[in-house]
Amino acid sequence: MGAILETRGLRREFGALVAVDDVDLSIEEATLHSIIGPNGAGKTTLFNLISGTLAPTRGKVFYKGEDITGHPIHQTIHKGIGRSFQITNIFPNLTVLENVRLAVQATGKDSFRMLAPHLRFSDYLDRATEVLARVGLADRALQIAGTLPHGDQRKLELGMILAPDPDVLMLDEPTAGMAAEQVPQLMELIQEIQAAGGRTVVLVEHNMSVVMTVSDRITVMHQGGVLAEGTPAEISADRQVQTAYLGALYGDVVRGGGR
Repeated sequence: MGAILETRGLRREFGALVAVDDVDLSIEEATLHSIIGPNGAGKTTLFNLISGTLAPTRGKVFYKGEDITGHPIHQTIHKGIGRSFQITNIFPNLTVLENVRLAVQATGKDSFRMLAPHLRFSDYLDRATEVLARVGLADRALQIAGTLPHGDQRKLELGMILAPDPDVLMLDEPTAGMAAEQVPQLMELIQEIQAAGGRTVVLVEHNMSVVMTVSDRITVMHQGGVLAEGTPAEISADRQVQTAYLGALYGDVVRGGGR
């Protein structure tokens, strides 16, 4: 399999600050690729450039070989790139089912008819019900989304990203704010979704035990640039990475890597 996402010389400046510094990145199709680095390394800015939330100062972004540089996020979603954010992004006053139904409808031909009676869109409801079952929320379909526990809100957000059936899931710190005991369940769900659909997952995550366990490949960012890239075993053994980010604490997290 070849690369599904690539960046070439990607750069983003905010005045004198270079947040992303000429990054070349290649994400292989049907893999789980993690991007790590200390706070301020440029990870979320890189996500924003790839997904279309930000336009680059210079450089290119390619999806399935097509130049999508600067395409706004609604266009990248239609092309097959789903994106989450660090802060849970749901409609808290709507039901769980309505949240996912709207996410399905947003990429359909009725995307501008959000206030029409929902029963007119049975296909969207069928897809939403299917997605809720996939993320383990079928029994909470009629619950108001804002009343869900935080871990289930993260599952709902994942369902909303899955709704239009994307080929790439870009997940920005999906375990943020979750209780430690909830993290393995969510990560297992993400791995199952990735493997079952042959999807590509690009993950930004601070939890090193998670990253080292689930990743096929890891890119380490430092001061806006790429410091290292490799398998979990290669990254955990890399002296530069240990010095810049992981430190001695993580030197023995994984030997032999991967999943």
